[in-house]
Amino acid sequence: MHDAVYFETQGIPSVFVMTSEFTGAAQTQADALGLPDVQRVVVPHPMQDRTDDEMAARADAVIDNLIEALTA
Repeated sequence: MHDAVYFETQGIPSVFVMTSEFTGAAQTQADALGLPDVQRVVVPHPMQDRTDDEMAARADAVIDNLIEALTA
């Protein structure tokens, strides 16, 4: 979250990617860092123990959301 906020405040579009488990904590950090609406994309939790194919499928599932968030 810190990196996404930093880049956004520098005028560089960024997106924070997180798992669903951390949405509350991410919002708390975004609020504390002064950028509550920083772009973010949520993927299903957990990520550890996923196979390469499962990881690729998760990336494929959110790629359009990432592109949209970066270009909005």
